[in-house]
Parts: sequence; C-alpha cells; structure tokens
Amino acid sequence: LGDFIAVGDFLGSVEHIGLKTTRLRSLSGEQLVFSNADLLQGRIRNYKRMYERRIQFSLGVEYGTPPDKLAAMPGMIREAITAQERTRFDRAHFKSFGDSSLVFESVYYVLSPDYNLYMDIQQAINLALVRRFGAEGIEFAFPTQTLYVHKAPEQ
Repeated sequence: LGDFIAVGDFLGSVEHIGLKTTRLRSLSGEQLVFSNADLLQGRIRNYKRMYERRIQFSLGVEYGTPPDKLAAMPGMIREAITAQERTRFDRAHFKSFGDSSLVFESVYYVLSPDYNLYMDIQQAINLALVRRFGAEGIEFAFPTQTLYVHKAPEQ
C-alpha cells in the first residue's frame, strides 16, 4: 500500500489490494479499479522502489553553428548539469543530423526518485543552457524549411 505504480497508461498510488481488485488513486484524484487478473497480465512499474532517476534529453541547434562551438557544447551541457546538486552526469554527445537541427543527446541521473525535484533540476539546466548558448551565440533550432525558387529562362 502506498506504492506509486504505473499500469499501462495509468499512474497512481496503491490504496487497496483485495482478493479480486486493486484500487489506485490517480494523480488527478480519481480512483482507478483494476481486476487483479488484469494486473497480472501486464507489466507494473513500481516507482516507489526507484532510488535515482535516469534522465535523457535532446536539444537541437541550427545547422549554421560553427564546428568549434559544436565541439564545445558537450562541455557546456556537462557544466549545466554538474552545477546542480543531487545530479550525476553520464554523457553528452553530438548525436545526429536532424531534419531541421544538429541534435545533441545528454544523459544524467537525479540522485532521488522525487519527481518535483527532477523537474526543478531540469528547469535549472534548461535555463542555464539558454543563458550559456545565448552568450556563446549558439541558436536553438526549430523546424524550418528553405525553399529555393528558380526562374525559368524566357523563350
């Protein structure tokens, strides 16, 4: 009782375990009732038993970003993450060439299962990156397309 679990797309705290059903209290407040047979047929994620939270996030920068700035970005991301208490940096890499951006992927751990702490830390990291990239002249990318119009020669 009291464990925070995910069953399929449903999340909630276990309130009651009976012979035939289990009741959860969802994040939005409603009670979810599952037959125990249904619970046993699916996968259950138990977040209360989580000791740390692995975070993976991606960000994209403009294609015109100079190579020296691209090479420096993993270090900037690392600094933003390690500046936060209760984090452990894992990696940051220039991952791929996206449709509209050069994509970087980063992984770190929040040394607590607390979701609100994770969100506070991710927000602080995001703001630090916005400030640092702005100071370095690195622009975040957003979906764009370039259209070239060619005028046919007159006949």
